[in-house]
Amino acid sequence: MIQREEVLEILANIIEPELKKDIVSLNLVEDLRIEENEIHLTVHISNPAMHARNRMKEAVNFNLTSRLGKELKVFCSVKQKSAELNGVHRKILPSVKKIIAIASGKGGVGKSTVTANIAGGLAQKGFKVGIVDADIYGPSMPTMFDLVGERPSMIEVDGVSKIEPILSQGVKILSIGFFTDKENAVVWRGPMASKALLQMFNDAHWGNLDYLFVDLPPGTGDIHLSLIQSIPLDGVVIVSTPQEVALADARRGVNMFKMDNVKVPIIGLVENMSWFTPTELPENKYYIFGRDGAKNLANGIGIPFLGQLPLIQSVCESGDTGRPAVFQRNGVGFDTISNVISEFERQVKLLANLVTNEK
Repeated sequence: MIQREEVLEILANIIEPELKKDIVSLNLVEDLRIEENEIHLTVHISNPAMHARNRMKEAVNFNLTSRLGKELKVFCSVKQKSAELNGVHRKILPSVKKIIAIASGKGGVGKSTVTANIAGGLAQKGFKVGIVDADIYGPSMPTMFDLVGERPSMIEVDGVSKIEPILSQGVKILSIGFFTDKENAVVWRGPMASKALLQMFNDAHWGNLDYLFVDLPPGTGDIHLSLIQSIPLDGVVIVSTPQEVALADARRGVNMFKMDNVKVPIIGLVENMSWFTPTELPENKYYIFGRDGAKNLANGIGIPFLGQLPLIQSVCESGDTGRPAVFQRNGVGFDTISNVISEFERQVKLLANLVTNEK
């Protein structure tokens, strides 16, 4: 008869990759049940990505069968252990409650505008918020938060020099634009860009945050995969415009985050530039790029729809002048932005409740 103590002794040889300690001493093994020639258990890990779960499941199966016999049947369920819900902390950014990526299948759909306004709106509500501008080849946050020409300072934390994010309008910001010449193109190969991005996580002092938003470059390339493999994302928001060419790319973006070796939860889809309203005709709506395209896409593929943002001159101008529209309460478009933020918060809470119930 296999003994519980023997099983735990074997499992103590397995290291949680992010936390660098064994899964037994971290109390990550739960629901351990031994039935004749079967072992049932649940292991919690800090990285929610499917590839991380698969590696843990393989490690558990290999260690148990190699010590207790190949005929042993191991039924191992691997789930994310949320730092916010149960005290297990990531190795990377342990003081950040939620890391949320903002992505788009193609460029020019207003992804950075959505990022700036959601982050700014949550900061206004009293949340501690940060933004990593990961759009290596087209960083927008320095312009949107009136930080062009600024350079981050260094701060010593526990004897280690760290980059101090720049605070603007209640939001902590790090952008590759702080470290490059605005007039020159950033000509980096994929590995160089990915390394620069990860430095903004690993070598920065973010402190305690409720949300850290990651403004990704458009598409589904090296930077996205490097981020997903290195940073435990809690969810992703997809941004699209209503026209078909953008929707096709948005669908590819959603499918990338749903892949078995990625598996990042989709918080929802935002439709930007849904209609045009001229200043002199505030009641009129002109559907230049088509009507409800992203909304129909979200409903069709079964992901939450966070709302529609109109194409309004004041929203564009506010980003260009370094004060996102969400900070201008009397501005046109404020209400639609606020609705998207409220739906974002609701979907994040629903996602957290789903994780809790699964456990």
